[in-house]
Amino acid sequence: MLQPADLYQIEEKGIPLKMIENQLNNFRTGFPFIRLIRPAILNDGIITFSLEKKNELVKLYEEQSPDLRVLKFVPASGAASRMFKHLFELREAMRDNNELAEVCLSDTGFNSASNFFLNLTRFAFFNDLAHSVKSGGTEIETLLAKRELAPILDHLLTGKGLNYASLPKALLLFHAYEDGPRTALEEHLVESANYTRDRNEVSKIHFTISPEHIEKFNEKVLSVREKYESRFHTRLNISHSVQKSSTDTLAVDEANTPFRNPDGKLLFRPAGHGALLSNLNDLEADVIFIKNIDNIVPDHIKAATLENKKLIGGYLLQIRRIIFDFLRKCESGKITGEEIREITTLTGSDNLVSLPPGFEKQPEETQCRILAAELNRPIRICGMVKNAGEPGGGPFWVAGPDGSPSLQIVESSQVDMSNKAQTSVFGASTHFNPVDLVCCTTDYKGNPFNLYEFVDNTTGFISVKSSGGRTLKAQELPGLWNGSMAGWITLFVEVPLATFNPVKTINDLLRDEHQ
Repeated sequence: MLQPADLYQIEEKGIPLKMIENQLNNFRTGFPFIRLIRPAILNDGIITFSLEKKNELVKLYEEQSPDLRVLKFVPASGAASRMFKHLFELREAMRDNNELAEVCLSDTGFNSASNFFLNLTRFAFFNDLAHSVKSGGTEIETLLAKRELAPILDHLLTGKGLNYASLPKALLLFHAYEDGPRTALEEHLVESANYTRDRNEVSKIHFTISPEHIEKFNEKVLSVREKYESRFHTRLNISHSVQKSSTDTLAVDEANTPFRNPDGKLLFRPAGHGALLSNLNDLEADVIFIKNIDNIVPDHIKAATLENKKLIGGYLLQIRRIIFDFLRKCESGKITGEEIREITTLTGSDNLVSLPPGFEKQPEETQCRILAAELNRPIRICGMVKNAGEPGGGPFWVAGPDGSPSLQIVESSQVDMSNKAQTSVFGASTHFNPVDLVCCTTDYKGNPFNLYEFVDNTTGFISVKSSGGRTLKAQELPGLWNGSMAGWITLFVEVPLATFNPVKTINDLLRDEHQ
């Protein structure tokens, strides 16, 4: 299938040829569906703490985290264009079909274009938008009064004005304050200053961004860094990386042969958020918080978010200490049978690992070796909120190749929805994954794990797309918090719904939580 020029193109992207062969094989054979056992629920896979225990874990985090390398990791690569879908539809209708435009505006639902314009002054970017419109010689109030909405949309969405549809969410103004509005990026800086600070008063945060946004990202960081460093008495260590070209996947046509552009070159596509495992793997930290760019709130309701970040962080530090102490004792040979029984009981009660049948009959030395192999893995604590009808993944007990159960975050694309039993299990989930993780990616000696060793490569995803009017098939890598972390020690903790306030459409910024 591949020509000499193809091999050069593949090498130039830094993709091993074996990986291309694997991708082509995946297209031919497909990915198997995951096998759900049951949903993870409270007291069966999802942990909830008493108020006393919560306070204990928060205190543990506040006392110990300043002596560790703590980092916040924020995937922020994508453009914000999908947030404005309803506004793009209205703008297109206005070009040549006034009746259709009126139909768009007759919808008064929360996520409608009509609701957007009725509440335009409530958005944090309104003053910037009004200034942009005025620079074109018109007052925005005049346009609104005359229902001349097309110029307003042009100044919001295109390079004629704010160009919001081409910017990443990180650079959009989300919230209004007395001293000026804040972008999503700035809200994450504020969060980071509140729970990643070390003994040297340094707060670390890492963003993944697209290459085309680097310049504007750096400009924004430069313009706001001093403001937040002064306000929170910290030094902000702000870094960024881009999704690597070597993580792109090959596209194929309907016959599963490599898809070619009109110039004859192979077509590669970004491989979803699972591609960011490479960026995560490059980070050096003891504790890494992971949170999406659009899940932030204004200061007046940040308290719940900050407290629960420290809660799951404290639980991570508690589990990390127990595991590390055990592994050190195992390595030294100075471990007692009682200590082995204690860690065995803990692994069962806290669902840390799944031990093989007959484990309890093995000699203590063998038990120690099995436990050490199972526990010497990356750890993740995942906050889970009660299901409020949001699309996306949830927590489940999943059967591995040998039938052994493990806790995993599962999305609908991984489930055989034609299987009524599996659909029933998926629909019975009580909780939702808000992407609220804290991780330990180093071993008990402080060495970083190679995170690629813990990926379930059978959990990729194939979707049908198009390019130039031609149908193609695209392949996504195992999701960052799905198959990419399948081999990690995983613990689910219930956190309040108040910690989950995503902005998927621009109208979400009109919700009370964002005002």
